[in-house]
Amino acid sequence: MVKAFADRLMEICSRDSEHMAAHWHKNLVENPRTPSYKSIASETCQRQASFIFKNLSKMYFSDNCYQTVMHQLDIVGLAEDNFSRGIPLEEVIYAIVLMRREIWLHTEQQALYNPEDTAELIQSINRVLLLFDYAIHVVISRYRKISNNTINLLEKRIS
Repeated sequence: MVKAFADRLMEICSRDSEHMAAHWHKNLVENPRTPSYKSIASETCQRQASFIFKNLSKMYFSDNCYQTVMHQLDIVGLAEDNFSRGIPLEEVIYAIVLMRREIWLHTEQQALYNPEDTAELIQSINRVLLLFDYAIHVVISRYRKISNNTINLLEKRIS
């Protein structure tokens, strides 16, 4: 029996999560839009990306993917960790975009696509885009919340 495209995609992301994270990190630190990441240990960045790639199937196949994305980001602490390291929000968002791009670059190298997969490929692309859109929304919301909490603490200390 031939596996559905989405199953093959998620299997590759899980199996190759560390390789994908290493390639993503190389692109991340070389990218002029993400200079702040050069100051972070590669293991730290790669651990977070590997976790997301490895657990993508939980998000992909979830009945409530927004909640699952939020939960997975809680586990890895993506927003909080990057905020505490002083990474600007725009760089975190671009890092997420590069992570999403890595999925398609890696699967293309794996010759995952077959001509008969066209409809499933389109569905999978749309679903992965949705997951990363949710991740971006969660990160932006958390950055705003952390920033507001920090401002409130500073105002209380001053008064």
